[in-house]
Amino acid sequence: MSELIARERRQLELRVLRYNPQDPDATPAFQSYFLEEADAMTLFIALNEIREQQDPSLQFDFVCRAGICGSCGMLINGKPGLACRTLTADLPARINLAPLPGFELIADLSVNTGKWMRAMSERLETWLHAASDDPDIDSLEPVMEPELAQEIYELERCIECGCCIAACGTLQMREDFAGAVGLNKLARLRLDPRDTRSDADFYELVGDENGVFGCMSLLGCEDSCPKDLPLGTQIAWLRRRMVASTLD
Repeated sequence: MSELIARERRQLELRVLRYNPQDPDATPAFQSYFLEEADAMTLFIALNEIREQQDPSLQFDFVCRAGICGSCGMLINGKPGLACRTLTADLPARINLAPLPGFELIADLSVNTGKWMRAMSERLETWLHAASDDPDIDSLEPVMEPELAQEIYELERCIECGCCIAACGTLQMREDFAGAVGLNKLARLRLDPRDTRSDADFYELVGDENGVFGCMSLLGCEDSCPKDLPLGTQIAWLRRRMVASTLD
């Protein structure tokens, strides 16, 4: 009979940047938590184990646990990512975790991405401007080629996790920059034949240094996107479209 040899499990150290801005006496500081690594363990599982067994005060966000909601975005060893989609086996035994920069901090690893996303959407009007908003009008949408529909769908896979915002060098210097998530939404709408706005309308929204002409093309957004969206490509395409609209 063959002997089963148990694999020695790693001891993990999760160093979490703790800070509650609502506490006037609090100061930002790293706090270490130690736990034994399990098979197929994700950072989400590790953080939940810490909160359930060691420190119930630890704050971080999650909803779907499947890389769909984007709630568990955080800095993982200095790089934005989703805790639920990051295996501890792919990381060193000592893991540094911090909240995503660029967003209002709630506490610890929890940030208010929803507030930023809502303000961006309202500012850029990232909704479909159809010919009529009257729900009583019975009309068929124009026929769309499958290739175009697939291209639009590809850009709609954004989950608004905030990773591209946290990785954006331009946003660290220009707080009013639209960001890759906003520009990606407008690129999708510019492709959509159901949107009735002209190139000039889009130029008014993002035809300045806080829009397509402010992007430094460092590609931190594209490198950090958990959905592998071609964010840099879409910003470049939108920029060319904006330039063309001024030459017509």
